[in-house]
Amino acid sequence: MADAQYILPNDIGVFSLDCREAFRLLSPTERLYAHHLSRAAWYGGLAVLLQTSPEAPYIYALLSRLFRAQDPDQLHQHALAEGLTEEEYQAFLVYAAGIYSNMGNYKSFGDTKFVPNLPKEKLERVILGSKAAQQHPEGIRSLWQTCRELMFSLEPRLRHLGLGKEGITTYFSGDCTMEDAKLAQDFLDSQNLSAYNTRLFKGVSLDGKPCYEVRLASVLGMEPTLHSEMTSKLKSYEFRGCHFQVTRGDYAPILQKVVEHLEKAKAYAANSLQEQMLAQYIESFTQGSIEAHKRGSRFWIQDKGPIVESYIGFIESYRDPFGSRGEFEGFVAMVNKAMSAKFECLVASAEQLLKELPWPPAFEKDKFLTPDFTSLDVLTFSGSGIPAGINIPNYDDLRQTDGFKNVSLGNVLAVAYATQREKLTFLEEDDKDLYIRWKGPSFDVQVGLHELLGHGSGKLFVQDEKGALNFDQETVINPETGEQIQSWYRSGETWDSKFSTIASSYEECRAESVGLYLCLNPQVLEIFGFEGADAEDVIYVNWLNMVRAGLLALEFYTPEASSWRQAHMQARFVILRVLLEAGEGLVTVTPTTGADGRPDARVRLDRNKIRPVGKPALERFLRKLQVLKSTGDVARGRALYEGYAAVTDASPECFLTLRDTVLLRKESRKLIVQPNTRLEDSEVQLLEYEASAAGLIRSFSERFPEDGPELEEVLTQLATADARFWKCPNEASSDQA
Repeated sequence: MADAQYILPNDIGVFSLDCREAFRLLSPTERLYAHHLSRAAWYGGLAVLLQTSPEAPYIYALLSRLFRAQDPDQLHQHALAEGLTEEEYQAFLVYAAGIYSNMGNYKSFGDTKFVPNLPKEKLERVILGSKAAQQHPEGIRSLWQTCRELMFSLEPRLRHLGLGKEGITTYFSGDCTMEDAKLAQDFLDSQNLSAYNTRLFKGVSLDGKPCYEVRLASVLGMEPTLHSEMTSKLKSYEFRGCHFQVTRGDYAPILQKVVEHLEKAKAYAANSLQEQMLAQYIESFTQGSIEAHKRGSRFWIQDKGPIVESYIGFIESYRDPFGSRGEFEGFVAMVNKAMSAKFECLVASAEQLLKELPWPPAFEKDKFLTPDFTSLDVLTFSGSGIPAGINIPNYDDLRQTDGFKNVSLGNVLAVAYATQREKLTFLEEDDKDLYIRWKGPSFDVQVGLHELLGHGSGKLFVQDEKGALNFDQETVINPETGEQIQSWYRSGETWDSKFSTIASSYEECRAESVGLYLCLNPQVLEIFGFEGADAEDVIYVNWLNMVRAGLLALEFYTPEASSWRQAHMQARFVILRVLLEAGEGLVTVTPTTGADGRPDARVRLDRNKIRPVGKPALERFLRKLQVLKSTGDVARGRALYEGYAAVTDASPECFLTLRDTVLLRKESRKLIVQPNTRLEDSEVQLLEYEASAAGLIRSFSERFPEDGPELEEVLTQLATADARFWKCPNEASSDQA
C-alpha cells in the first residue's frame, strides 16, 4: 500500500453543504437564475480536470461511466464477489469521491497526488467485470489501460504538482522549465496579454529555435471574427530569439456549454447590471478575452447586495507553478442576512480601521472603494475546492480603481467548525475546550478582516502607459529606508506577473497578518458581538489557531525540492516564524511523546504577551510586506518572504523533524457533498445527498443527466489531442516518426 501521505483514509470526514433554507426563500425567478448559473459553473468546472494532470480526464470518465451503470450500492455487491474486502471497497469509494471533490487526482489543498488504497489488480477486476464494461467493453478497457499506470504511480516527479523536474502540471507542456515560464510571462507583458486564461506549450521550429504556443481558453478557434479585440492578437511573434504563436480554442466544447447556460441565465437576471455582466462573461469565454471578463467584473462589483450572488471564470492562480494562470471556478450562493448585517457594520467602519494599519497613508488607496461584503450560503462551487471566504476580482487594476467584493461562505464555515476533540492535535489539553468553543466565532472575525481589510487594503505604485505615476515621487517616503520611492510597477506589470511564484502566498500572508493585527481592536470585536472576557477569548483562539495552522502547514512542504505546495499554508508557516522570532516566550513549539508512544508536539501561546510582544512584531512585519508590495520591490520582497518560509532542522524548533510528526498525526481535509438543481417543467428542484463518499459520488452521477456520456467523450478527446505534450522525448519522437 502507498504511504499515508498519498492516500485518502477510509474514515475521512464527509459533510453535506446545507443550503436548504436559503434556497427555499428564493423566488421562482431567482431559482431559475441560480439554476442556470449553477449549470454554467458545473460545466466549466470540468476544465479543471484538463488543468490538473494528463490522466485526470480519463480517470473522471472511467469513474463516471462505472457509477452511471451501477450506483455505489450495486457496485458494492460486484466488488465483494470479485474478492475485495469491505475496507478495500470503501477505499475505492473514498478515492472516487476524492477525484470528484478535487476535480482530479491531486489534492486541491497541497497539490499532493492521491492514489487508490487497494491493489491495482483487484481494482482492475472490479472495473473490467462491471456492468459498464459489459455494456461498453472496448471503451471501458481503453480508459482503464490509458490511466491505470498513472493512477497508481508515485514516481517522484508525479507526487506533486510542479514545473519541470519539480512535478507535473498541465498548464505547461512537459518540457517547459521555470525559465520558459518567465520568458513567456515577459512576452505576455510585452503584448498586454493576461496569462489568466492561457496554457503554454513548447516546441522546436524548423529553424531550430524554441517555439511556444500560448493558447487562450475560448469557444472560438482560429477562425477570424468581426469586431473582436482578440483578432489582432492571434498571430506569430518573434521575441528574444524565439517564436511565439498566440492561439485560442482551449476547452472550447466545455466553454460552449458554459456560454449556453449564461445566455439562459440572462433571461432571469434581477437587473441590467447582471445582464451586462453575463453578456461580458459570454464575450470573454467565446473570444478568449480577459479584458471582456474584466468588464463583466466591473458590472459585478457595481451589483451591490444581490439575493443570488455568483462569479465565474479563470480566477485563482494558486496551482500554476509560476503563479499567473487561473484555475476555472464558478460559484452560486444566496445571502445569509444575519451574518451579512455584521459584515455591513465592518464595512461601515473600514475607512477608520484602515488608519490603524501600520503603514503611512500614501501606501493606502487614494480612496476606499466601499465594497459589497456579504455572508452567503453556497449552492454551487465548482473547481478543485471550496474556500471559506473570497475577495475578488483578482485583477489589480480593478481593485485599485473600481473596488472589489468580499464574500464569506457561511455554510462552508459551518463545516470547517466541525472539530472533534479527540482529533484535535498539537494543543495543550487546557486549550482544547476553549478552542472548540471559540474556533467558529474567531474564524468569522478573521475571515471578515482577512477579506475586507487584508486583501482590500494597500496601494500599488503604478506608472501608466503614458509615463504618469499614481503617487508623488517627490514627497512619498519609503518608511523602511527613509528615502524616496525607487521602484514601482511599469505599464503592463501586475502583482502576479512581477512576484510570480510567491505572489499568492505573500498576499495571503499579508491578509492573514492584517486579520490577526486588527482583531485586537475592541471596535472590531464589538461589531461581531464580543466584549470583555469573551472578546479576549476570541482574540486568543484566533491567534492560537494561526500558530497551530503554521505547524500543520509543514505537511505541505516538500523537503526534496525545498518548496511549498500550498499558498495559504506557506503563509501561515511564515506567520508562525515571525511570532516565534518575537521571542519572550510568546509562542513555543515543543516536541513530546503522545499517549500512544509515538512522536507528538504541543503549541503554546502566552495570551498575556499577545499585545506587548506579538502586536509590535506583527506590526513591523506587516509594514515591510506592504511597503515591498506597494513598490514592486521583488528582490527585497523575495528575500524577506523566502527567508521566513525556509524550513530547516535548526534548533530549537527543528521544523524538518517536526514535519514527520505532523505527517504522522495529520487529519485529512474534509470532503464536501454539494446539492444539484433540477429543472422540472418550469420549477427548479433542489436535490440533496447524504454525507458520505457514496453520497458524493451520487451527486456527480446525477450532475449531468442529459449529456454525461457526451461530456466524458469530449474530455477524453481533448486530453488525447494534447497527450503528446506530456510524453517522454523518446515517446514523442516515435509518435512523430
